[in-house]
Amino acid sequence: MEKEFKSGFVTLIGRTNVGKSTLINLLVGEKVAAIANKVQTTRTAIRGIVNTENLQIIFIDTPGIHKPKHKLNETMVETSFAMIPDADVVLFVIEATSNEIGRGDKIILDKIKESNLKTILLINKIDLVKREKLLNLIDVYRKEYDFTAVIPISANQKKYRKIILEEIEKNLKPGPAYYNIEEYTDQTMRQLAEETIREKALKLLKDEVPHGIFIEVEKMKLRKNKNLEEIYDIEATIYCLRESHKGIIIGKNGEMLKRIGKLARVEMEQNFGIKVNLKTWVKVKQDWLDNDTIVNKFKLK
Repeated sequence: MEKEFKSGFVTLIGRTNVGKSTLINLLVGEKVAAIANKVQTTRTAIRGIVNTENLQIIFIDTPGIHKPKHKLNETMVETSFAMIPDADVVLFVIEATSNEIGRGDKIILDKIKESNLKTILLINKIDLVKREKLLNLIDVYRKEYDFTAVIPISANQKKYRKIILEEIEKNLKPGPAYYNIEEYTDQTMRQLAEETIREKALKLLKDEVPHGIFIEVEKMKLRKNKNLEEIYDIEATIYCLRESHKGIIIGKNGEMLKRIGKLARVEMEQNFGIKVNLKTWVKVKQDWLDNDTIVNKFKLK
């Protein structure tokens, strides 16, 4: 008897820096979300798609829950909570290093309780704690909600991918394929380019600079070079909050901007499977974190 096709939407939610982006890239098997060892790396809901012969899972990685300080932060938190009610399954990601349910996790848990959805608790970074502490944390959370499953994981280890996908599949209903089976994200190439540049900046820049930047790809054109090889001409602007930040991003003799551009270009060529000619500029836009026109770009579509 042929296995029935299942599909569904799975929302990942958790505090900032708990490893959601690393996890969605692991589950999808492709780079769909920016990863950096900094808080608030993800700014909007990002969809990653897993396809098998009898299954399609659409993962939605959301911005980390945090206390808003600007309109952008408010939009990020609103986006995260808005993705819960429409999910078929929720993946609630927490850190194994926690001793109790902190304020941020409590707010998320309350939203999950309101929705009463099937929720899988993923306890990440288990390599950092002893077994006894992990078991105590599991007990604390099990008393708060009837989780469909509790899975301790390390999001950077491939062996957990199959375990998580199998648990999700058990909790999905028969349904259609919502996306082409060859797609792994609904982001456009322009969005992927912007995220790639921002990720490299996040990794290379000093702590006070990265979260005051946003990237805008202003030109993306496909052409053939003199050897008749296809190449993407991409022009992007890195916007920052202060003149002093602009100097840091550019660096002495332009070296920092060159490093950001080179790392971004190499990854784009790997992901797009085509040569890339990337040009970047840096401009100051002091009020952008509270600028409605810009912040609206990060709102849930």
